[in-house]
Amino acid sequence: MVKLRLKRCGRKQRAVYRIVAIDGRSRREGRDLRKVGFYDPINNQTHLNVPAILYFLDKGAQPTGTVHDISKKAGVFTELSLNQPKFD
Repeated sequence: MVKLRLKRCGRKQRAVYRIVAIDGRSRREGRDLRKVGFYDPINNQTHLNVPAILYFLDKGAQPTGTVHDISKKAGVFTELSLNQPKFD
């Protein structure tokens, strides 16, 4: 199963994270499928590649809790619901 999760980068005591699509069985610093964003908790900066995130979510990728919260703040899930077909 593919997961959207954080991958730690940066130096000691100054962590920044990449948001990556990765196989769920891989370790945290394992080989990722694609980089889909960036998160800096110290400066509170976020950069997301929304089309790539939507692509992986459509294919069944599961975001971790933190990635879900970051994406929710950025409004990714509102775009996901807009792209879903409506059945009446």
